[in-house]
Amino acid sequence: MPIVIAILTALAGAIWWWVRQNPREAIHTAQDVATTLKNAPRRLAFRRQTNAHPVEGIDDPRIAICAIAQSFLELDTLPTIEQRDRLHMLLRSKLRCTEAEAEEMEVLGRWLVTQCNGAREAVPRLGRRLRKIDDGSAWDTIQDVLASLVGDDLSPAQVDAVDDLRIAFKR
Repeated sequence: MPIVIAILTALAGAIWWWVRQNPREAIHTAQDVATTLKNAPRRLAFRRQTNAHPVEGIDDPRIAICAIAQSFLELDTLPTIEQRDRLHMLLRSKLRCTEAEAEEMEVLGRWLVTQCNGAREAVPRLGRRLRKIDDGSAWDTIQDVLASLVGDDLSPAQVDAVDDLRIAFKR
């Protein structure tokens, strides 16, 4: 117990020292953290469920589409900066979201892909969840996003992912 108290005291002292050295930055940081924590789950329509996979907590089809697009890019290699920028612009134009919403969806989508243990497992699971929350009406949107993202040059893994999406949507 004394070790825990010593660690907490050292941490509090470090925070106190930083606040005393940079008061404006500390105030802005605290406000940003509080605002982000308060608004992010509500704005993104994501809720964490106990004893359920994180993908089951998605309530907004836009988040699922973003996560599918990110996993689609990562099927063969890591996405380039140009591909990430193109995805960001597609999210803003096709899904009609703001800059901040697009950034938050990208972060949450990337986290969801890692929770699915990689891109190969993420595509079918996210596709099934997207069909469940949107009753299959997002199929045209996901096709537009993926076609604009990669064009006609599909790798074998991406062709398999499209087949997984078709199965998930039963098309």
